[in-house]
Amino acid sequence: MTRTVTAPNEERVRPEDDGHPGDVLEILQRLHDDRGGLIAVLEAIQTEYGYLPEKALRTVSEQTGRSLVDVYGIATFYRSFSLKPRGKHLVSACLGTACHVRGAPKVVEELRRQLGIRAGETTPDGEFTLETVNCLGACAIGPVVVIDGHYFSKVRKQRVRQLLDQALRGFDQGQPGGDTLVFPIDVSCIRCNHSLMDESLQVDGRPAIRVIVSAGGKQGWLRISSLYGSGTVLSEHDIAPETVVSFFCPHCHADLAGACDCAACNAPMVPMTVRAGGIVQICSRRGCKGGRLDLDGINVDSVPRRMEG
Repeated sequence: MTRTVTAPNEERVRPEDDGHPGDVLEILQRLHDDRGGLIAVLEAIQTEYGYLPEKALRTVSEQTGRSLVDVYGIATFYRSFSLKPRGKHLVSACLGTACHVRGAPKVVEELRRQLGIRAGETTPDGEFTLETVNCLGACAIGPVVVIDGHYFSKVRKQRVRQLLDQALRGFDQGQPGGDTLVFPIDVSCIRCNHSLMDESLQVDGRPAIRVIVSAGGKQGWLRISSLYGSGTVLSEHDIAPETVVSFFCPHCHADLAGACDCAACNAPMVPMTVRAGGIVQICSRRGCKGGRLDLDGINVDSVPRRMEG
């Protein structure tokens, strides 16, 4: 039987109202001396609307002097951007080889049946969007399903209803099944797309994420655990608690600060592209718990990433 999802109580913004020129102009003005050019602008627009409305992209093109082809080129190149409205809850099911041989297609079919939609679609009430991906970097614990940034391992179709109901209630009320939210990710620079993984030094038993940082008048390297949720950090220089750290790519030397600020402390968030698709963001303030995971276009509060070490 197809699952019926209760529509949210709050009034939702109609897609035709999205991308109002005044709102986009405010974003462009705020990011005039931005920290990431066109990508930062598109990231801010998507944060505002949950996707990139055509009206907004046309306004960006007109105001920046960039051709509409260029703007759409950026919007379609990065999987973290979406040109279609997404649901409040993003369900990503892995169909990579390791998950496939362990029964992932049956899990995906059950998700489709319960939600009444196909992969790439959103439920009519705007609650759920269903996506399938080729790899989520957690092959050893497949089949893997990710809902709003929460990883669920060894999922069977009998568990699908429970996970969807839990998403509607909110994962802050407890994680069903005791799944760990610490999982490996491979990331690259959001500016030049060069890998940030450092095979020469391991943190938490995995290649570290290597960036250059500047804090307190000193510049040096920083290695971050690539186990999302771990928070282990090694730094060349001591970084005082509460310090807002500037992050730079070791390859193109671009400032990695994004357009969004941390919801907890208002420091700039630092986005990095996840190899399997999406963006992970960490707060640039040492000791802050702010962290966000963006899988295929929706930013959701997720496992805290602490700058500890």
